[in-house]
Amino acid sequence: MKSAPFDYLAADDLADAGALLREGGKPVAGNQSLGPMLNLRLVRPGRLVDLSGLPELRRVEEREDCVRLGAAITHAEIEDGEAADPTGGWLRAAAAGIAYRAVRNRGTLGGSLAHADPAADWVIVMTGLCATALLAGPEGARRVPLEDFVTGPFATALGEGEILTAVEVPRPGRGARWGYWKFARQVGEFAKASAAVLVDREAGRLRCAVGALGRQPLLLDDPAGLIEGRVDPGEALRRALPERAVEDLALHVTALRRALEAATA
Repeated sequence: MKSAPFDYLAADDLADAGALLREGGKPVAGNQSLGPMLNLRLVRPGRLVDLSGLPELRRVEEREDCVRLGAAITHAEIEDGEAADPTGGWLRAAAAGIAYRAVRNRGTLGGSLAHADPAADWVIVMTGLCATALLAGPEGARRVPLEDFVTGPFATALGEGEILTAVEVPRPGRGARWGYWKFARQVGEFAKASAAVLVDREAGRLRCAVGALGRQPLLLDDPAGLIEGRVDPGEALRRALPERAVEDLALHVTALRRALEAATA
């Protein structure tokens, strides 16, 4: 099957892109998520607005406390070290595990986050790293923590005419540790379960996040208890998701245990 007819427009700059989106256009960058949906006719936009070439979305800014990655930076550019990685390699490792190289060559950081697939790597990784989404829209610029940016399955805090322009990733403190683990039935598939654990005591950041739950990432209470072994991962998940059957959480418990082991080894 092929997509329904649509008009294609390449935005000249961020202001032009915002105006086109407010007129009813749908944004597209790497097209690795939207493309299959178009071909299956799950979505039928009348107009696509290409954001991939906007200079504002292609910038990488290194700052003292963080790195600001433009939303149109591709997975492959992060994987290959062409975009600065403030974590010393954690982002590169995560990028290398996304789908296949052909997808990573075209898919973008901002596109993945704005698509907000609950099983996507960047959704859980950026939430785990305490990243912040930078948005630009008709009311001006605003900053949204990643845990508030993804509001549900395929749902975000983006308002009408707003564009995700960049993601700020904090620089970890000295001695910070990280664990990320996901379960997929075969290479290239979306995760069936995933978890990310950040232990950054110098910066005061402790985080245990669980993904691929069919919703936004779950930030668990008492991350210190989980990291120090005083709280059982299975019990923590059961308390946080009492509506879910125990057997449905088995893979997620395993993912959390593996991420905790990696971060505390």
